[in-house]
Amino acid sequence: MPRLIKISWYVLHITGWEGFTIKPIIVEDLCIGCGICETICPEVFELRDDGLAYVIDESPSDDLKEAVEEAVEACPSEAIELEE
Repeated sequence: MPRLIKISWYVLHITGWEGFTIKPIIVEDLCIGCGICETICPEVFELRDDGLAYVIDESPSDDLKEAVEEAVEACPSEAIELEE
C-alpha cells in the first residue's frame, strides 16, 4: 500500500523534486471547496459542482510541480496530500 506523506514547501525547496514520484490527492473530508488549488494550478485541480476539489492530473509533469507545491501549501484546510 502506498504511503501517504505531507511534504512541506520547505522540504521540497531544499531537496528539490528529483527522486519524488508524487500523486496529489484530495482528502474529501477535509476539503472546504475554497478553490484556491484550482486557482493556483488548474491543470491539476478542479472545483466541481458538488463544491469539492478534485485532482484531474494524477501525474503532473515537472513543469507543474512547483504549482502543485504552492497549492499544497496554500490549502487552508490541508486537504491536499501527496502520495509517494
